[in-house]
Amino acid sequence: MDRKTTGKTQPKKDAGRDARLKAALKANMARRKEQARARAGQDAHGTGRDTGKEGQG
Repeated sequence: MDRKTTGKTQPKKDAGRDARLKAALKANMARRKEQARARAGQDAHGTGRDTGKEGQG
């Protein structure tokens, strides 16, 4: 009998949790895409990584 009562309350908790996880995942993916765009822009302009050639004699 306990299983039936806990089964009814759990979907409400899971629905809220799923919504939070979905929102967090969406925000994380947006942040990663923005970082990837920024890196791609830096690499295209040649201002990305230091080559180590400057300052060495």
